[in-house]
Amino acid sequence: MSQESPKLTVKEAEELLLSHWGEPAEEVSPIGNGHFSSVFSFKKDGKSFVVGIGRAEPSDEADYARSKFISNLLVAGGARYQQLFGRGTNGTYNFILREYIPGQVVADLPDEQKVAVLPDLVRAISEMNQVPLNGNTTGYGFINRTGNGESRSWHDYIRRFYAEDQRGSFWENWHELFRTSCLERDVFEEIYNRLLVYSAYNEPHRYFVHNDCHQWNILSDGVKVTGIIDANAMYGDFVIDIASIADAVPGHDIPEAFRLHYEELGKPIPQFHERYTGALYYKGLDALRFYAHQGWTQAYAEERDRLLAMPS
Repeated sequence: MSQESPKLTVKEAEELLLSHWGEPAEEVSPIGNGHFSSVFSFKKDGKSFVVGIGRAEPSDEADYARSKFISNLLVAGGARYQQLFGRGTNGTYNFILREYIPGQVVADLPDEQKVAVLPDLVRAISEMNQVPLNGNTTGYGFINRTGNGESRSWHDYIRRFYAEDQRGSFWENWHELFRTSCLERDVFEEIYNRLLVYSAYNEPHRYFVHNDCHQWNILSDGVKVTGIIDANAMYGDFVIDIASIADAVPGHDIPEAFRLHYEELGKPIPQFHERYTGALYYKGLDALRFYAHQGWTQAYAEERDRLLAMPS
């Protein structure tokens, strides 16, 4: 499975940016680490940018083409999504230059500010999910570098995503987790079978889906949403993103806020409960596998018990 992100120092980031431009970047500062990259902010010619630096891989060019397609699609459609400005490599590291978005992740806001941001959070995610799709694109599931989904249908995507053979992907040899981790085969298969039943309700719907739409990928100034970042993008039912953000504001029914918002737009969501259940199974099963991979046994047990208590 894929390796963790490199932990670069400010000096190493400065040297990388210097080699790219031939002149130094200003005010280079670390702003966090993702699973696959170290992230820094910096200024160039008076403008602020972000650079994500990861280990160079053969797939980097294709990955960037995919990310650029997604960014262009969302920005052109009016979504508050982070723009991409270019990429480079020095052979050891690959880096991507992105728009700097002010604010902090919603997860770090005090609860009272999360409540204040909630109406705009619902609007921003809905705007993203409803961007017009390119009529020349086809398919469901993960968006590839051509802008198409990798599977013919949502059902095909589900089977492909959880198939044992995942060569060349993050989940290569993932069935080893049944032997080496807390992942329980009988539990996994039970939830997978429930997913297949409820995914029939998600099947007919094809929208842009962020697919990592949680409170660590949404930025805010404490009043409104300033931007959305890091889509693991796909085509499918936008209710998946509602399921991903459902726990962001303690004490508030976020799925109900989305349902009412779409009614106010004159676009009520048919079969909302069934589609939402299918989305919870889709995201939950993926979370179980990831928690097992990371060795997060407590998170695994909590998610397992929550899923098993849902409708079968």
